[in-house]
Amino acid sequence: MGGQTAFTRALLDPALAAPEGLVNPDGAPATKRFDVYRNNVAVSLIEALETGFPVICKLVGEAFFKAMAGIYLRRFPPTSQLMMFYGQDMPAFLTGFEPVQHLQYLPDVARLELALRACYHAADATPIAPETLQDMPADRLMAARFEFAPAMALIRSRWPVHGIWRMNMEDGAPQPGNAGENVLLTRPEYDPQLTTLAPGGGTFVAALMNGKAFGESLDAATAQVPDFDLTATLGVLFAGAAITRLNED
Repeated sequence: MGGQTAFTRALLDPALAAPEGLVNPDGAPATKRFDVYRNNVAVSLIEALETGFPVICKLVGEAFFKAMAGIYLRRFPPTSQLMMFYGQDMPAFLTGFEPVQHLQYLPDVARLELALRACYHAADATPIAPETLQDMPADRLMAARFEFAPAMALIRSRWPVHGIWRMNMEDGAPQPGNAGENVLLTRPEYDPQLTTLAPGGGTFVAALMNGKAFGESLDAATAQVPDFDLTATLGVLFAGAAITRLNED
């Protein structure tokens, strides 16, 4: 295992020499072959990060992103053979990476891009119909707890992360505002959808996701925003095929 770790470190760090014992068919050290292989691995991992974080790449510039990704891959080597999962540590990396500390919104943008990827690859689920809530007596509804589709995610940020994402991914998108945003990710069909929730919506959905009953979640939202628009938030959840089950205690 120690030899494998040494090989991996050398593979990801061009400053390290080729591992001892690595030879060509003629018995000579395979330094050049290892360098070529090491370069190909680094290029593949950097390309995977560029694919996974297109907005981060645009925000910092392609050349800077490639250099930053080279540092990232040495600190966080892949833990899975599936490259669609590579980059899970990017938000934490960006939080502590000194050259981008003036761009404090980058970690949350990375969280959004990771959530989009997870949303796309999540398992399918069958949603409940809106009539399920409408037909339930009020006392039972208030005590009910919700289950959500695996594709659903909530990103809460003090930055306008959805606006930043749109500006970099959608032609003609408006400039982002200054306020923080609560972004709900759903996948009603094949592609993920992003929706910025109205005030109080993030608190309501977060409480439901944390296992709070409907009534408790509603109280939390209205305590924050007295005129919380419950109908609009439920409409987003149903339009996104996000609610899969109601559990009654």
